[in-house]
Amino acid sequence: MTRIAVLSDIHGNLPAAAEVRKAVNAAHPDYVAVLGDLAMNGADPAGAVDLVRDMEQAGAFVICGNTDLAVADGDYVSAFPWFSDGVPDYYRAAAEWAREQLGEDRIAYLRRLPWERRLRLDDRLILFCHGSPGSLTDGMAADLEPAVTIERVSRTDASLIVCGHTHLPEVREVGWRTIVNDGSAGYVFDGDPTASWALIDVDAEGVKAEIKRTGYDVMGAANAVSERGLPGDVYRAATIRTGKLVR
Repeated sequence: MTRIAVLSDIHGNLPAAAEVRKAVNAAHPDYVAVLGDLAMNGADPAGAVDLVRDMEQAGAFVICGNTDLAVADGDYVSAFPWFSDGVPDYYRAAAEWAREQLGEDRIAYLRRLPWERRLRLDDRLILFCHGSPGSLTDGMAADLEPAVTIERVSRTDASLIVCGHTHLPEVREVGWRTIVNDGSAGYVFDGDPTASWALIDVDAEGVKAEIKRTGYDVMGAANAVSERGLPGDVYRAATIRTGKLVR
């Protein structure tokens, strides 16, 4: 059996990511994957990126998320293509603040991150991506039209697709493929204000995946965002505090 731990969408929430890292280590996985969106929105982008770099030094796969693109390069339209009337100023302000906090070395690190990683276990191909196969921004939401879901999963030969981006954790089957969305280790949207991540066991019989929840100092993380005072921070803090997207 091979065990894989997956987390994503830390969004600068270092207290959450630190507790998830402890829980991941306690699970003794063979592989660890971090699926992007490391810095933007939370109060400690530098600390979050440093933690992920430490995890990479210990062997973790790390890939880019769409907000990492916004922070590193300021390409807001590419990072947030769903805003047909222009990317809101409060998104830009959060990305620019994170960029200032990170400094050049961490920015260069974000720019080097790949968009996807793959792992082959015997005859099984596993894809680690942020949004969906081939895309940072096309998510694998549960309420997608079935035809759209099939089109997105058909972009890869992988039988196990592991992703984040939606901040809504789930495990489901689509035909002969398994989709595991780990949710968010810092900015979850499902109404449970704990950090979510995924633990996946793969053997000759198939895939067993479980969503894990890890508590952390939610009020401390929310208050740190509120005290920062950027446009939109009252909503970001409420999202952290409630585990629901507030905007």
